Amino acid sequence: MSLNSLISSFSSEEATRFIGFLNKKNKRSDVKNIELFKYLYADEFSSEEICKRLYSNGKKDAYHALRKRLYESIIEFLAAVNLEEENSEKVAVIKYILVARSFLQQQQFVLGYKLLAKASKIAKEYQLYPYLNEIYHLRIQFAHANDKEDLNQLIESYNFYRKQARLEEELNIVYAKVRAILHQITAKGEVIDFQKIVLRILHEQDIDINESLSFKSLYQLLTIASISAFLSKDYLQIESFMLEMYEVLKEHPNKDRERFFHIHVLYMIANTLFRTKQFGKSMQFLELMDNEIRKNKKKYERIFRLKYELLYTLNLNYTNNQNKGIERLESIMKKKHSDVVGALDLHLSLVVFYFQKGEIKASYSLLSKLYHTDNWYLEKVGKEWVIKKSLIEILLLVELDKFDLFENRITRFKRQYGSYIKEVGQERVLIFLKYVEQYYDNPKAITSENFLNTVENSFDWIGAKQEDIFVMSFYAWLKSKMIKKPVYEVTLDLIAQAQEL
Repeated sequence: MSLNSLISSFSSEEATRFIGFLNKKNKRSDVKNIELFKYLYADEFSSEEICKRLYSNGKKDAYHALRKRLYESIIEFLAAVNLEEENSEKVAVIKYILVARSFLQQQQFVLGYKLLAKASKIAKEYQLYPYLNEIYHLRIQFAHANDKEDLNQLIESYNFYRKQARLEEELNIVYAKVRAILHQITAKGEVIDFQKIVLRILHEQDIDINESLSFKSLYQLLTIASISAFLSKDYLQIESFMLEMYEVLKEHPNKDRERFFHIHVLYMIANTLFRTKQFGKSMQFLELMDNEIRKNKKKYERIFRLKYELLYTLNLNYTNNQNKGIERLESIMKKKHSDVVGALDLHLSLVVFYFQKGEIKASYSLLSKLYHTDNWYLEKVGKEWVIKKSLIEILLLVELDKFDLFENRITRFKRQYGSYIKEVGQERVLIFLKYVEQYYDNPKAITSENFLNTVENSFDWIGAKQEDIFVMSFYAWLKSKMIKKPVYEVTLDLIAQAQEL
């Protein structure tokens, strides 16, 4: 991570703490490192301008050396902070084990076993399986020195905790492989039978997902399920699983100590409920998510805030509170954000909100600010995002009657993404575009009842309740043209019908 990126990730409180850290660290009156940090944190000047402000003669070598020293100081500061914030239970267990081992080796068995008992109690409470492994390893090694120990019982317990530790390790491997597959699909556009491969990986790693799992492992399972739903566009199939798992997670002893994973779980559930059109429940989980983000001195604010805002404003938009959603997004987008993916998601959502509201020029103007190439966006946010952006642009060109650009964009879209869309089983995207072209060529023709029936029979619908909300939103535009009603009104009507089922 570059120096600028590191500094942009600091909260105002972290920046203040770091300046204090530098003040204590600086041995001379020279505080150029603090000045440089303040300039970079403010992000108001170019690197060349900062160099001139710090060194009147513009000494670039001195400036680069200063940047390097500042980078090293930040790493040192972050290491110290993370050590302070490290799970206190883990630290206590490690200390007890280390001292207990020393006592046992010195044949001070009473003290050694007393410390192992303390370590064991904490490790069991917080499911610290790797540490329990080490504790029982020591208890077995020195069982001969303690008449109260039942060696067979120790070996049985050791095998159980070793199995649990191995399960965590193996699930971590599954998680890594699944994330790699997702990268192949979203970034590289490779077509893969995701569910088949996940089942194969679980089998290869010999994992029984019904066993007792740590908080992190449960989070990883939920992530795997969420990825599956993202690729199939069928969130209904995982909804009950997500909610059942959360009932386990919310009682988990480690939920406060594993706040990063806890927040991510709340986000995944809120997203699943939004995608299944249960907006009230989604907002409830978002409230829980917001509460967790605000804890730990807002340590995870920059990681999760834009994700939270995206889901929050989407819920507003689809519950007939579009103006509130637009106002909130506009306010957020006035600020700079280090979360590039989150900022791009918000930007595209605002484009869609304006489009659905009928403010076509405002929507197109905002879309035009996404000026990078498709390849740049593919690398940053993946193929699904780029396809969505391209489809929105095509519809905006229809609304603005930009025929030449429309022809160019739709031809390019089919050439670039047609094969991929067919291979992932989303041919209805191409069917949708066929009707978009027909509408543009002859707007009156699509208002007939015969055409409406043709369209309804052309798509491979999976049921209104099960259908993805974003797929419904695109279809709502076409239907609004057929029945001559505002697109936002039609969108909300379709969602209301799905919720009644």
